Amino acid sequence: MNRKFWIIALISFINSLSFTILIPVLYQYGRQFKLDDFQTSLLFAIYAIAQFFATPIIGKLSDRFGRKPLLIISLAGTVISNLMAGTAASASVLFFARFLDGITGGNASVAQAVISDVTTPENRAKAFGINGAAFGLGFILGPAISLLAQKVALNTPLGKSFGASFLVSGAIAAIALVLTIFLLPETLKTKAKKAQNIFDLGLEKLITGLFMPKIGILLIINFLTGMTFTLFTFAFQPYFLIVLKQNSDALALMFLLFGVLGVIMQTLGISQMTKRLQLVQILFLGLLIRSLSFVLMPIWEDVYYFVAVCVLFSLLNSVVQPMISALISLNTSPEEQGTILGLNSSYLSISNAFGPIIAGLVVNQNNHSSYGYPLYLAGICTFLVLIFAIIKRKSYAVKVT
Repeated sequence: MNRKFWIIALISFINSLSFTILIPVLYQYGRQFKLDDFQTSLLFAIYAIAQFFATPIIGKLSDRFGRKPLLIISLAGTVISNLMAGTAASASVLFFARFLDGITGGNASVAQAVISDVTTPENRAKAFGINGAAFGLGFILGPAISLLAQKVALNTPLGKSFGASFLVSGAIAAIALVLTIFLLPETLKTKAKKAQNIFDLGLEKLITGLFMPKIGILLIINFLTGMTFTLFTFAFQPYFLIVLKQNSDALALMFLLFGVLGVIMQTLGISQMTKRLQLVQILFLGLLIRSLSFVLMPIWEDVYYFVAVCVLFSLLNSVVQPMISALISLNTSPEEQGTILGLNSSYLSISNAFGPIIAGLVVNQNNHSSYGYPLYLAGICTFLVLIFAIIKRKSYAVKVT
C-alpha cells in the first residue's frame, strides 16, 4: 500500500470517529427532546434520505472535478451540522442539522473512490478491508470518546445533555477536514467528461444503475443488507437499555466491543480469508452468521447471553460491507469508480432510512418484548438476502489471483 492510501485511511479513521461518537447517543438524544420511538426513527431516517439523494451527485462530481474538493465539501458539512445539532434548542433544529449532515455526507464514497484510484485490483479487497478496519477502529475510540464527552459535559452548561457528543464529533471532523486540505493530493487521473445538461448530476443513475450488468445485482444486495442491518442498529439500543435494563455507559462499552472485534477481523481476518476463499464465499459466510445472530439475540433476555451472541455477530458481520464494496469496485471501470461507488453508498443510505422506520413501526413502547421483533425480522430478511445472493452469484462473482 502506498502513501496516498495510508493518508486516506487516516482521514477515514478520523472521519469515522466523528460518526461513531454519535451512534451510542442518537437514540437517547432524540428521547431527550421527548420524541417517541417512531419519531426518533425519523431522526435516523432523515439523515439517510438526504444522503441517498446527495451521495450519487457527490460521487459523479468527484469523477468530474476530482476527489479532493468534494471530500472537503462533505467534511465541512459534517462539521457545521454537528455543531448545530450539539447546540440545538429544539427538535426541529436537530432534524435540520441531521438533514444538512446527510445532504453533504458523501465523504465515505469519495474516500472509497480514492482507494480505488490508488490500489491495484489484486489489493482492492485488502484495501477496503483496511479502510473498514479504520472505521472499526473508530468504533473502538468513538464510543469511549462519547462517554468521556458526557462525563466532562456534566461540569459545563450542557449538563446531562447528549449534545456534548455532537460538539466533539464536529471538532474531530474538523481535524479530518484540515488533513484533507493540506495532506491529501488529488488522486483522480482521468476526469469524466462534462455533462451537457447542468442538472445531469447522476440522479438518473439511481434507476439505470440497477440494470447495469454485474453492478445492478450488487446494488440490490447492498440495499437489502443495509436495510436489514439498520433494523438491528435501531432496535439494538432500546432493547439493550429497556429490555436488558442496562445504562448508557454499558451501551457505549458494547459499541466499543463491536469495534475491537471488527478491527481484528478486518485487519487480520480478511487478509487470511482471501487466501483461502473467494470474495463471494466470504460474503455468504458473513451474511449467514449475521442472519443467525439476529434471530438468536432476543431469544433469551439475559445480558450475558446477549453479549455472547454479539461477539459471534461482530466477528463475521464486519466482512460483509468490505466484500460488497470490493466486488462493486472490481466490476467497475476506473473512470466510473466515483460514480458507481457513490451509487453504492446512496443505496446503502436509503436502506438506512427504511430500517429504522420499519423498526419504529414494529415496536410498542407499552410492550417491551416488542423491542425484540425487529431483531427477528432482520434475521429472517438477512437469510433471504443470502439466498438471493447465492442464486445470482454467477452474474457478479470475480476471481482475484
